[in-house]
Amino acid sequence: MDLQQYVDDLQQQLGAAAEAGGQQARDLADRLTAPLETATRLVLLEALAAAAAEITRELAPSSVDVRLRGRNPEFVVTSPAPSADFDGGSDDSDARFPGVADGAEETGTSRVTLRLPEQLKSRIEEAAAREKLSVNSWLVRSVTASLDQAGPGSRPGARKPSSGRRYSGWVQ
Repeated sequence: MDLQQYVDDLQQQLGAAAEAGGQQARDLADRLTAPLETATRLVLLEALAAAAAEITRELAPSSVDVRLRGRNPEFVVTSPAPSADFDGGSDDSDARFPGVADGAEETGTSRVTLRLPEQLKSRIEEAAAREKLSVNSWLVRSVTASLDQAGPGSRPGARKPSSGRRYSGWVQ
């Protein structure tokens, strides 16, 4: 992205405003033009970085970064690996939060560190790969299903009374 056109536009607007102030104002505007170029570029870069941060919050888990190439910024968009995509199908799940119903009113995401035995981690990775999901998406869906099955107000780990028949697995 070339910032020069924006810097030039600001300089022209400063010159036009100075015209109304007479010769002394025009001279002052001419003297301020060069020092303001650097300050203008810095302010524009700060605004672009703030915008990228806001966009990143809305695009999670994707992100947008601003990088400098010489004197000009460049936007870099990073998306999750293809296996992280959720093929929403015809169910009522939000693609960003597989297994979370649309009515769940997700307001954002939180980061959690989870320590797992290596063998369990391997099994989770295999299960996620079989279902063409990222590990994160698979875990979100699994936890959501577990909580939905337990029902509101139930103790963690407590099981519902069984009807004698037990079913397990996933349906798409």
